[in-house]
Amino acid sequence: MDQTNNGSYKKQETAAEAFYHSCLGKLVILAAVLGILFILGVMTKPTNDEMEMEMVDNILQCIDANDSIRGDKIDDHVNNMSNVFSKVDTAQVNKDLRISLNKNNRMEIYNHSWFRTAYIFNNIHPEGVRVGWGMFGVVYPTVTYEDLLLNVGPMQKKYNDGIIRSTVIDTHDMGTNPNIKPYHYQGDPDQ
Repeated sequence: MDQTNNGSYKKQETAAEAFYHSCLGKLVILAAVLGILFILGVMTKPTNDEMEMEMVDNILQCIDANDSIRGDKIDDHVNNMSNVFSKVDTAQVNKDLRISLNKNNRMEIYNHSWFRTAYIFNNIHPEGVRVGWGMFGVVYPTVTYEDLLLNVGPMQKKYNDGIIRSTVIDTHDMGTNPNIKPYHYQGDPDQ
């Protein structure tokens, strides 16, 4: 029973407040927000040309960042996030690496309902690896240096030849193996 005096702490909810506080109301509001985000995603999806242009820029930035020092996965993610807001200086990118990139890697852009994805296909990843996705007018790279095939050459010249090595392997003498026999660990080395 509701009291009509001023000392009552209970108030009458309107129909809108009751709907908002119900589980059905929260689900309807969530569906409306997701519907609005979906419509915005469809309207602001980057075009194929924008996606390809941005991904080539991001791949060149990845090559430029990994030319001398190899980082770990965290460095790759930080570089990818900074690549969203920057452009590559094409004069600094090695021309041979760029020619090798175009020769050995193929990029394909796939259209989804409210975003686009970019995949790189090469001999390392014949099934393709996702290197970026575009949504809300922005292209987000996920490319790492290991995704790209840049250096291609023979590993050996003839069938029975050894693998061609560009570096000299230093063969240090590691000493001699001790004469260990079975049951040596039990304390009797002669047994």
